Amino acid sequence: MAVLTGAALAATAGGATALARPSPKIVVKDGVTQPVFSYKDAIREHVYVESSVDSDRDGRRDRVNVDIIRPKETEHGLKVPVIMDESPYYDNAGRGNESERKTYDADGNPLKFPLFYDNYFVPRGYAFLAVDMVGTTRSDGCPVSGGPTDVLGGKAVVDWLNGRATAYRPDGTPVKATWTTGRTGMIGKSYDGTLANGVAATGVEGLETIVPVAAISSWYDYSRMNGVKYWTDEQPWLAGYVDTDPPAKCAAVNADLDKGEDDATGNYNAYWKTADYRDGTIARASRVRASVFAAHGVNDLNVKDNHFALWWDALARRGVQRKVWLTQRGHVDPFDIRRDAWVATLHRWFDHELQKIPNGIMREPRADIEIGPDQWITQRDWPSLDARDIVLRPGAGGTLGLNRAAPGATATFTDAPGPDGQGNSESAMVADPTAARPFRAAFVSGPLPRTGRLSGTPDARLRIALDRPTSNLTALLVDYGEDTRVNYLGAGSGIRTLATEDCHGESTPADDACYKQTEVTTVTSPVNVVARGWLDAQNDRSLSHPTPLEPGRAYTVRWETLSQEYLLKKGHRLALVLAGTDADYNTETPTGAQVTLDLRGTSITVPVVGTGDGATTMIAPPRSAAAWRGPSKVSLPVQERDLH
Repeated sequence: MAVLTGAALAATAGGATALARPSPKIVVKDGVTQPVFSYKDAIREHVYVESSVDSDRDGRRDRVNVDIIRPKETEHGLKVPVIMDESPYYDNAGRGNESERKTYDADGNPLKFPLFYDNYFVPRGYAFLAVDMVGTTRSDGCPVSGGPTDVLGGKAVVDWLNGRATAYRPDGTPVKATWTTGRTGMIGKSYDGTLANGVAATGVEGLETIVPVAAISSWYDYSRMNGVKYWTDEQPWLAGYVDTDPPAKCAAVNADLDKGEDDATGNYNAYWKTADYRDGTIARASRVRASVFAAHGVNDLNVKDNHFALWWDALARRGVQRKVWLTQRGHVDPFDIRRDAWVATLHRWFDHELQKIPNGIMREPRADIEIGPDQWITQRDWPSLDARDIVLRPGAGGTLGLNRAAPGATATFTDAPGPDGQGNSESAMVADPTAARPFRAAFVSGPLPRTGRLSGTPDARLRIALDRPTSNLTALLVDYGEDTRVNYLGAGSGIRTLATEDCHGESTPADDACYKQTEVTTVTSPVNVVARGWLDAQNDRSLSHPTPLEPGRAYTVRWETLSQEYLLKKGHRLALVLAGTDADYNTETPTGAQVTLDLRGTSITVPVVGTGDGATTMIAPPRSAAAWRGPSKVSLPVQERDLH
């Protein structure tokens, strides 16, 4: 066989020398991909993926706009995995703390992609896709507030990346994703992360991992809890907010959302089951193939943390590979909390799951948890495997301890209107728990003899009798003790945006990788609500088929509050506050029912990681209510709804 030198390579018919082009390769060092591909020279394009749905009912399948950036080497044999952020917010609220929007050149190709994912990951051998959710921005159709067509539009993009769906260039010619391995990871905060949950729960092949941040797992649980509404007209309102088309286009679809949500009852019905990703008709946790790296604020009162907790539990039962970051903030992205560590962890996660690089991330503790302002711990799993249940029981005289009340001990309150006629504020509910208030019953412990940590989900159990068929019920676990805590109820939900910037990734004049830095905001106060939960008493047995209570008859009702990770500090006191309609977080009308509590049958179970000789030694009841030395008045702000 002849050996050819470079000078003796065969010439083409036109006389040009055909030089062998080295195959472009992804470079790995120290377990992570390296930035060896040019961000400036990357290919920027957009295609329209044909979905399986016709959400606007015009007789044509909706096409989903997909804006793509990928290394130019993908035109020469390099195949890369995909990071995808599907969002309804690209032309309204924008993305991230700085509300960035996409921009385009004269040919309609993307110039600027919001957030840092493209700047950071494209140079490391990934494609990034910014996908307009069905019914928003440049995609066809009507949005349905998390319902089936929202989800199936995103699924179609994953199908196209794996050769199972058709896409078209702007000129109408079909186009295939020949440049990708098909391995896809979805990421995003709020609605974006919600879509990642939903698409994963269809079981679509090729979706290897998702990173849902502050994401919904059941739209019923976003709108209400146990029959008690958080919002009124939430579904059609949100659909209208993200849809920038003329209102008439989707008016009929929005009318169906209004009918389906059934605000008149607050019940879970067939409509809500279509938008339930844990156990729904279109998507369910039992179908999830993808690994999950979740992030959530335990004090997020927009997408409340039961979305994470119940999703996590369902994934654990299925044995899904998973990881979590839990913060003390509200509705905030970890990029704006612990930026460098988040980017580094996300990098290793995507490299492991999409590039299949064995970097050891799955052998590390499963949970990173913020337990105080910028104070982090790692934990084998969530909730803590070392947590033990403490059953706290109310007693006569407003005490809270470990012993059952004497037979016949009772307390009463009324599900009564507050000053605005819409229930009572949380501030009023938690002010001086030793004072008599007709709209609440409060029970307070003695000073905690040692520090422990609540890790998991408290469980309220009430033995009640009503004088009417139902009552809205609120259960609050409250910490009384002067302390400096993350100001999750304040502006920014626990962060302040600074004027300084830092950069993660490469930049162009049209799309830089630099974002304003942030810092934690704190508040020093004598009281904090640790856990919250709500129930319409007639929905205790079923969310779909309410059972009105027989007046005067005793019933046991039980429900879980929102989850928490919280330090219960030595010297502080815990209180259980039970009340009617919550004016801050409910949009219900008080029923006027008088609620009689059988104290012997009433309790709240709290999972606690204790110290020393056991968690139960943390609780010591006061000798009497006179031992109270806490504040008589408090003023708690209400966390504003942050859509993005």
